[in-house]
Amino acid sequence: MSYNHSTKNDGTVTIRVICAVVFVAFSFLWLCFFQADTLSVAQHALSHGQTDYHPWVGAVVITSVLLLLQLGVYRITKLLKYSHAFTYFPSMLLLAVLTSVSTDIDRRFSFGPWLWLFPLLLVAWGGCVWLFRTVQDYEPTAASGFFSRRVWVNVLTLVLMMWGVALAGNTNAVFHFRTHAETALMGRDFDEALRVGKRSLETDGSLMMVRMYALSREGQLADRLFEYPLVASSDAMLPTADGQVRMMIYPTDSLYRHLGAIPRRPMQPMEYLTTILRTRQAKPAAVDYLLCGYLLDKKLDDFARQIGSYYAINDSLPRHYREALVLYTHLRSRPYIVYHDPILDVDFEDFRKLEALYPDFNERKNNVMDHYANSYWYYYGY
Repeated sequence: MSYNHSTKNDGTVTIRVICAVVFVAFSFLWLCFFQADTLSVAQHALSHGQTDYHPWVGAVVITSVLLLLQLGVYRITKLLKYSHAFTYFPSMLLLAVLTSVSTDIDRRFSFGPWLWLFPLLLVAWGGCVWLFRTVQDYEPTAASGFFSRRVWVNVLTLVLMMWGVALAGNTNAVFHFRTHAETALMGRDFDEALRVGKRSLETDGSLMMVRMYALSREGQLADRLFEYPLVASSDAMLPTADGQVRMMIYPTDSLYRHLGAIPRRPMQPMEYLTTILRTRQAKPAAVDYLLCGYLLDKKLDDFARQIGSYYAINDSLPRHYREALVLYTHLRSRPYIVYHDPILDVDFEDFRKLEALYPDFNERKNNVMDHYANSYWYYYGY
């Protein structure tokens, strides 16, 4: 006896529609909101900067192509009933490959393990298709409504494939922060570049450099730098010759022009800044970069000797400079500059009292962070 039934009776249309809606929703959201910036970097790198990626357009086009691929697979395999969701496997596989962008995509392109994993997965999928085609004609008639077992078996299959896409895709938090921040810089949206990833403690040199540039463009570098997690070195303020600290899509020349001049040879950030200030090529932004560089390196003596050349030593100093001078005054028996701020002096005494309450370093660090994480004092001590 044959168990072939009409589309009307076996709920094929319901299953196909629900699977299509689930796939389209996932693909569009994944491409447009979770992977848009990584795809922007990938397209910029692979096109050598000649083309740009638009998140909405890209998500619509890619999702449409993948859905057309699924329709072709369905017409070839005729998978119905419990196994219809497997017609989306090639589309899901391509989606995984497309969004598994390497964090080094701007330096070198590689398919990585996909060269052998992609064909292996397709062969395994082909074996499953043959098995499902063999048994589906003998599947008994079942309920065909929205809450039927067939529908939810297919939806669960799609969810498992989505999970696989998410595992394969680039989900490196710092990389996503960097790509999103640089994309915001390209649109001159410096507030957005500073917003992304602010609540996270994860960072690297490149992300720190991007944030410093955005803060500088907003005129807030000396007031807000230590609100962010930082790499404890001035070497990460500007691109490095070895490429460990670099922009991926934002023009490096724009950063250097903001400071004053494009270097003719690779230079360490502090060497570059002192050079352009000495040769009078520097723009005002370079001053704060230099002074913040001393603070990042915890060179309070150099900072105290230099700040008077660029700022009047009074209560109008930027926040982090005042914090650094209060700290310097308390740490040195014969400070080059004696600086007092009535409010900050009281805050610093409270800071020291809080430290004294916790003999254990980790416990002390956590409690101090709760109250002073955005201060230079916390950065200097912890």
